[in-house]
Amino acid sequence: MPSLFVIGGARSGKSRHAQMRAEASGLAPVYLATAQAFDGEMTARIARHQAERDGRWQTVEAPLDLPEAIAREAGPGRVLLVDCLTLWLSNLMLAERDISGALDALERAVAGAAGLVILVSNEVGQGIVPDNALARRFRDEAGWANQRMAACCDEAVLVCAGLAVRLK
Repeated sequence: MPSLFVIGGARSGKSRHAQMRAEASGLAPVYLATAQAFDGEMTARIARHQAERDGRWQTVEAPLDLPEAIAREAGPGRVLLVDCLTLWLSNLMLAERDISGALDALERAVAGAAGLVILVSNEVGQGIVPDNALARRFRDEAGWANQRMAACCDEAVLVCAGLAVRLK
């Protein structure tokens, strides 16, 4: 089945675009959530995203074991929406997991998925160079992860100001 990589900046409309594509597919939608609510602001963000999805959606929490969740949840007649890869990456970094190995597993899971997979990620490399080592490492890891996922997906779309531009 095909795969779609959707990338954009904060508040660019990338999640909305990915959700619209998932719903337009006519497949049973499954939302693979990578966020973890460590504070009130993130709890509110998660609640807002949940409110934007109707009763058709099933939600599966996958803050760390995303490749396993894709392999388990993918199937004919289903579309998986992963939102988002950069939160998953930050979870991996905080848990001191092997990022390269996790990305290898993610590529295999996407390539082997029996249904449509849509991956959402943040473009974080177009701003200023962060002033601390952890933020610079995150920016670098996100850039490398985005390159890998864009290469492995069948289609890639950049969303800016709510407008989608097909990259691949």
